[in-house]
Amino acid sequence: MQINVGDIVTLRKKHPCGSFEWDVLRSGADFRLRCRGCGRQVMLPRTQVEKQLRSLTPGKAPGQRAEDAGPPVN
Repeated sequence: MQINVGDIVTLRKKHPCGSFEWDVLRSGADFRLRCRGCGRQVMLPRTQVEKQLRSLTPGKAPGQRAEDAGPPVN
């Protein structure tokens, strides 16, 4: 499964703050995730994240500005 830095993952178990969504800060053999509810950062092994993954929302590519992300505005 391709999970990149900047993506938003939704996991099956919620964080104690009540949020299910996490920002991906680092990817590799393990992931550094930041809770979108409270900002807490955790490191989880890839196998655990892939097993608990409910949905994946692609984020902007590294180095891409917000103005460049959408279709051109006329």
